[in-house]
Amino acid sequence: MTKRRLMTRLFAAALLLLAPATGLAAEKAAASRPLAVVELFTSQGCTSCPPADALLAELAHSGDVVALAYHVDYWDYLGWQDTLATADNTARQYEYSQAFGSRSVYTPQAVVNGALHVNGSDRVAIAGAIDSETNALSVEVELSYEGDTVVIETGAGEVPGGEAHVMLVYFNPATEVEITRGRNKGRSFTFWNSVSRFHSAGVWHGRAARFEMPMSEFVKHGAEGCAVLIQATTRDGMPGKILGAAILRKPEDGGYR
Repeated sequence: MTKRRLMTRLFAAALLLLAPATGLAAEKAAASRPLAVVELFTSQGCTSCPPADALLAELAHSGDVVALAYHVDYWDYLGWQDTLATADNTARQYEYSQAFGSRSVYTPQAVVNGALHVNGSDRVAIAGAIDSETNALSVEVELSYEGDTVVIETGAGEVPGGEAHVMLVYFNPATEVEITRGRNKGRSFTFWNSVSRFHSAGVWHGRAARFEMPMSEFVKHGAEGCAVLIQATTRDGMPGKILGAAILRKPEDGGYR
């Protein structure tokens, strides 16, 4: 997709919601390669964040981008405790900050493919970052079911630094929140793709590989979806470039099968 096409999509007045992935109930559910992964670090207590939250929703609905919102907790002291924030989300942002050589963190911050960061409410900057990262997600990631097991299969590719992790990022597509205190008091928002938990499922060494996870691992987190990210690490263990990605969503029948 060219930058002009992406900008047209981002500026569209109305966007179609992603259709539920009913095909995931089949034995094979191959995911098309996304254009980019956009990770937004945001907070319900941040007055600058609502435009970024709305932009992330547009990206999530576009169907071309893996869009994830990591709610952080360091603004909770302003009078409102973010209902979606976790200490792990905050720690991930600080790790990115260290990887980028930054001295501080801020909201809203958008990280594109683990490689670039821009103001999360600046759609022109985000579109530019995505455009500059065209074809950066070079590793194929395919998801499939085998009985009660979710199978993650990856293609081969180059690993910056020699090691990458298969990250599972659990999220909920839409959460409505009414804020009754703090700087956004009296406002209601719908937050999209808010991350509830993430962890490494294994190490990827650049070769075609297969990883298996029990279905119960997905169900027990109560999330509506899970993103699979193939992410390199820096030499000091910080998150690096994202090399491939796919999304597993809960089908309409309420279960992952």
